[in-house]
Amino acid sequence: MSLINYSSKEITCKIVYYGCGRCGKTTNLQYIYSKIPQVKRSSMVSLATEKDRTLFFDFLPLDLGEIAGYKTRFQLYTVPGQVFYNSTRKLVLQGVDGIVFVADSQVELWQENIDSLMNLQENMRSLGLDPNRVPLVMQYNKRDLPNIVAAADLDRALNFRHAPCFEAKAVQGIGVFDTLKAISALVLQSISAKYKR
Repeated sequence: MSLINYSSKEITCKIVYYGCGRCGKTTNLQYIYSKIPQVKRSSMVSLATEKDRTLFFDFLPLDLGEIAGYKTRFQLYTVPGQVFYNSTRKLVLQGVDGIVFVADSQVELWQENIDSLMNLQENMRSLGLDPNRVPLVMQYNKRDLPNIVAAADLDRALNFRHAPCFEAKAVQGIGVFDTLKAISALVLQSISAKYKR
């Protein structure tokens, strides 16, 4: 749920990057962070666990417009990929406005992607969120590696809502901003619709 700061006239929207371990969630956020002007972003916070980490930063985009005279600020989070940290995943999902599901395109990670998507849906339901209503974008990452699943097959298996989907090579920045722009637009549409009620 977006937060409204009446004094600064800002609406803060929360976007969470979700997926299995080492699928590229962190790489997405690091690439975005490196390309946003320093004056428009906060510091990146990394909460490390033994084998994984959660990243967070927020930024104020110039070109996404306003809602009812308020600027929009985006908070970007990653969840830990390891199922062992499921309680942290749930905590990070609280108050989410939009989700980017990052799938690892490698053949050997097919089942991990499916398990991670099922975990996302389960965690959303446990938080009272409808997996069919929260804005969602799919990203099929690591398209530059050998032995990958066809994007169409990933889409058939994972894209249960026919959400916008993007192929990516996050380490090179390919598809990263396309994904971010798509989820940002969906989040803003969703929030704008709420303000018109």
